Amino acid sequence: MQNITTIDLHANRLSGAIPPELGNLTNLKELRLSNNSLTGTIPGSNDSIVVSTKKEDQVGLCQLAQLTDIDLSNNLLAGSIPACLGHIQRSSMVGNCFHNNDTRNRPDWECGNSMDAGKDNNNTSIGEDGQRGRVIQPLWLLIVEVVTGVSVLSILTLCAIAGLRRRKDRSSRRGVPWTRALSWKENNVISIDDDLLGNVPKISRQELAEACEDFSNIIGSSQETVVYKGTMKDGREIAVVSMSASVHYWTNYVELYFQKEVVEVARLSHENAGKMVGYCKSSDPFSRMVVFEYPSNGTLYEHLHDVEGCQLSWPRRMKIALSIARVLRHLHTELQPPFAVAALASSSVYLTEDFSPKIIDFERWRGLVGKPLLSSGCVVNGGGGHSNGVVDSRHVRFMDVQANTFAFGVILLELISGRASLSKDTDDLVNWARKHLEQAGEFGKLVDPKLRSVGQESLGIICNVVNLCIDAEPSRRPSMNMIGAILEEGVDTSVRDSSLAWAEAAIS
Repeated sequence: MQNITTIDLHANRLSGAIPPELGNLTNLKELRLSNNSLTGTIPGSNDSIVVSTKKEDQVGLCQLAQLTDIDLSNNLLAGSIPACLGHIQRSSMVGNCFHNNDTRNRPDWECGNSMDAGKDNNNTSIGEDGQRGRVIQPLWLLIVEVVTGVSVLSILTLCAIAGLRRRKDRSSRRGVPWTRALSWKENNVISIDDDLLGNVPKISRQELAEACEDFSNIIGSSQETVVYKGTMKDGREIAVVSMSASVHYWTNYVELYFQKEVVEVARLSHENAGKMVGYCKSSDPFSRMVVFEYPSNGTLYEHLHDVEGCQLSWPRRMKIALSIARVLRHLHTELQPPFAVAALASSSVYLTEDFSPKIIDFERWRGLVGKPLLSSGCVVNGGGGHSNGVVDSRHVRFMDVQANTFAFGVILLELISGRASLSKDTDDLVNWARKHLEQAGEFGKLVDPKLRSVGQESLGIICNVVNLCIDAEPSRRPSMNMIGAILEEGVDTSVRDSSLAWAEAAIS
């Protein structure tokens, strides 16, 4: 067993804690446990407040001196990242519940007990006898907590007594006994309109099971959704997003929200927006799925950051940038009401065989299962007169559109630099690029070294647009209508940017 050098259990629906016995695999060089449901802390020397530099004192993963490639992203790990893993790039730790990780963690409501467990594991100390024990709370803090608790309880008791007296007075004046008023949720019966999805093709679960090899061909997973890849009988490749929710969670509120989202996405008809093939609604077994045409050439992220060599020349990158700008202009300004992509990134831009981009909003369906719908303002039956605690949907849409503009600026930076938005070399891409974007003479330092030829005039236009998109004040970011016009007028997508680029295209 000690001769094992690679463990790849990506997206295997693993749960529970990472076994510390992995530290016994002394020859382990690569460990991939991403996209699972692992909880607890990372077994390492940070399990205590004592961090030793002696090899014999290391525990868990900190024993693995040859471990250079580790990916623990998209789990529910809590606590602190061991200091011995400080050299691991931050993108390999995103999507967890760590305390000392300044990358993209999960929100608190997703972490739940995992964060509490992580805190418990870190709230320990090592005594003189070497045993682990709880940190003793200061006496003054305990006194403050007791006094505060008693005060709050007293105030609540007084309020309850006053409320009962007021109700008693009202009932005595009316001459009828008091009864509890129905809440807004009880007064409104959510009716599901079966005709709402009448214009969206419905696909049977059996047909999708056959297309996706009995749902064994998984290409992505999270706590909220599982994404399968399949091939329809007519030869079309599809991606099937299945909601990971039980029938008990799926109330009429959620069903109505699901149907509205299906209708919302089905109306997208732009050539650079992923086309919805249909939806699946099954009761036995309970399932809700949405189906998209799947471009088979991977994502823009993969071509920029994971593929060896430079498959994306400068003219091709400029064509991709223009196409993304056009589809966002269509979604933001030409559709009514406007449509905002839930999580716009280079990983949500899929490429066809001729490198035409198509945005597929998989993240939208994760939010369907994860969001507290009743407090989000997303599901309202008529919406009249119930504004307390409900966010104006027009304001939410406006904020999402501005977030899309910022995300587009990040994608432009990735296209010209070849660097990921978060990486070991650049930390945060936007922060790294800002100092070079301040002066035109510094634009060349942003260029991907793998590119053999770059249109200097187009580079200047792109950098100026990036500056507009990533403005720290959202209200100052221009609309995609203006951004699209700037790019279409100033960016050259021809392969004749230089004689070398033209020769490369002729050879290919």
